[in-house]
Order: sequence, then structure tokens, then C-alpha cells
Amino acid sequence: MDARTTPLDGTEPNHPDQTDQTDPATQQEQKANGRSALLGAMFLMATSAIGPGFITQTTNFTVTLGAAFAFAIVVSILVDIAVQMNVWRVIGVSGLRANELANRVAPGLGWALALLILLGGLVFNIGNIAGTGLGTDSMIGLDPKIGAILSAALAIGIFLVKRAGAALDKIVVVLGLVMISLTAYIAFTSNPPVGLALKNSVLPEQIDILAITTLIGGTVGGYITYAGAHRLIESGNTGPEHAREIAKGSVYGIIVTGIMRAILFLAVLGVVHGGAKLAADNPAASAFQQAAGEFGLRAFGVIFWAAAITSVIGASYTTVSFLTTQQTSPRVRNLATVAFIAVCTVLFLLLGKAPVKLLVFAGGFNGVILPIGFTVILWVAWRRRDLLRGYAYPKWLLSVGVLAWLLTLWLGYQSITGLRALWG
Repeated sequence: MDARTTPLDGTEPNHPDQTDQTDPATQQEQKANGRSALLGAMFLMATSAIGPGFITQTTNFTVTLGAAFAFAIVVSILVDIAVQMNVWRVIGVSGLRANELANRVAPGLGWALALLILLGGLVFNIGNIAGTGLGTDSMIGLDPKIGAILSAALAIGIFLVKRAGAALDKIVVVLGLVMISLTAYIAFTSNPPVGLALKNSVLPEQIDILAITTLIGGTVGGYITYAGAHRLIESGNTGPEHAREIAKGSVYGIIVTGIMRAILFLAVLGVVHGGAKLAADNPAASAFQQAAGEFGLRAFGVIFWAAAITSVIGASYTTVSFLTTQQTSPRVRNLATVAFIAVCTVLFLLLGKAPVKLLVFAGGFNGVILPIGFTVILWVAWRRRDLLRGYAYPKWLLSVGVLAWLLTLWLGYQSITGLRALWG
């Protein structure tokens, strides 16, 4: 089977054997489109990780740990890089999605992985849609349900336009930059103790294992692990000849996530370090408001909404990518994504939000998905050179991946233990 795929918008991807037959102007346009899609894949991975839960987790841990939380951020970023470099390299070089690779390794395993992704993605997307409503409420005082419906309609619109792939790439990049810029301004306003944070990033006053594992699971757990890599495939930047670009994209994507985590941490740390008490019902909004007054509260609304809507897009896109094949037409795939968003929106309206028990259950599934999917990735890197088109996988990268894999096994065990406790 040809490992190449068609992008979301139905245009042909940029492949070396095709560009040789086109004029220089067309080649330049195709290269530019390829770079744009690669940038979009990086930001899709990053913004999928930066969701409402990301903001809430970062705020709560900053309040609890103070400057010592810097160490947890640094460790989680290093582990995230180890995971994503391997995931992007194997998927990008092979040109096959994670579920397709899993089916090649063990028939049926890919569909089992897809089922786990679907269960986790469905519940979390209800939470993401609820998050868009909370964001519009803080931003402009709009009723949360109306805000959620309008936001879901916007997400649906992205997948209905003719060039859906280009639209997706642009919106995640723009919203990602908006989140980073606004949060950086709040961080500057809150006047955080940067020197103390830098010291704790290498010499922490306290090490919290729970914080580290929670950050790792929230950044590369579940569908988030594959969001950028699957978009990379549809951009056409696949094959051994693109290995260097793939490697850079994976690292840059995690760095974008890390930057957002770091400046959000500094923004909250500045407020907490100054002795302010945050509201228990919404500590993140309270921190932004205390740092920059009314503007801070509105800025929080924009950031929270942007985080939620990009997570809706990322969760929907990635979940559907596990339920379709390379032979599925872009139109069918986009319509399936629209249907997924619509179903999640209806469930949100019926439930109000995903019940806490379901969110915890979905989080447990995400912890199980990571070691299963990552095991497939490393097995292909180690034993299935045929799936990598003859590519000689770097031994150092495989070794780093194995170390990260051992940690994912422990995370998976903790998730299963948590699920047992949840359901008695």
C-alpha cells in the first residue's frame, strides 16, 4: 500500500517525485505549503495539549508548590521531547498513522487503540466544549451554553471549508500565538521572582512526583500524543528524506507547549508570591484579574477560550484520524469530524458538562493509551525497518525512547490502579 496520503483539503502533497515535473514557481509554492503544514502540525500538537485542564493544572500546582513547580515543568518537557521525537520520527518516516502501524504489527491492535482514543476523546471533548463556554463568559459575559454552541459552530466551519487543512493550520498557529502573547503580558505584569524560579528548575526546594507525572500525561497522553504527527502525514512531509524536518518539528512543538506552561506558571507565581489569595472556584481567572485588573480577567477569557477551541479542533481531528484510513476521502473524513464535534456538543447540552467521574475515567484511559501506542512506535523503530522504508533508525533516539517508555509503563500502571479505585 502506498504510504502517502491526501491532505485535508484534497490537494496533492509535496513529494520529490512529483515536484521534479513541475515548474520552479510551482515547486516554490509547494515547498511553502509544506512548511506551512509542518508549522500547523507543530502548533496542533502544542495547542491540543494546551487545553482547559492544562491551565487549571498549572495554576493549582503553582499555588501548591510555588517556585518548586519549575523543576516539574523542566522534567516533564524533557520526557515529552523524548516521547514526541520518537512518535513523530516513526510516523513521519513510515507515512502511516499510529493505528495503521499497530495493525501492521498485530492485526486488530490498531482498532483497539482507536477505540481507546475514541472513548477518551469523546469525554474530553465534552469538557473542551464546556471550556469554550467558560472562556466566552469571562471574555465578554456571554452565556456559557450560547458561547459553547457558537464555538462548536466555528470548529465545525473549519472542517467544512474547501481548504480545510490550510484553515486548520492557520487557526491553530494564530490562536497559539495569541495565547502565548497574552499570557506573557500577564506574566510581565505580575512581576514573578524569575531568579527563584530558575534556581528551582535545577535545584528544587521540593520534588513532587505527582506533579511531574500529571504534566507528562496531560501533555503527551491519549490523542495528544498523535495530533501533530497525524497532521504531519497529511501535509506530505513524510519519508526518510524528511527525517530532519520531522525531528525539528517534534522538538519545536513541545517547546511551544513548554513556553506556554512556563509563562503561565510565572504569571500565577508572581501573584501568589506577592501574597495574594486566589478564588477557590476559579484560581486561574483570579490570578489574571489580580495581576492586571479587568483587562486581566478579559485576557484570561481569551486565553481560556483559545485553549478550549483549539483542543476541540485537535481532539476531534485526531480522534477521527484513528477511525479512518488513508483511502478515506478528505470530504468523508472532514464530515466525520463535523459529526464528532456535533455529537460532543449535543452531549454537552444534555449533560451540562462531562461528569467528573467520566473525566477521571477518560484520564485513566489516556494513561493506558500512552504505553500501548508508544510500545508499537518503539517496536517499529527497533524491529520493523520495512515499515520505515529502509530507514536506519538512530540508536540514540531509540535508547532515549526506551527510557521514556519505562516511565509510561509506570504511568499506565498508576492509571489502571486509579480506574480500579474509581469504580470500586
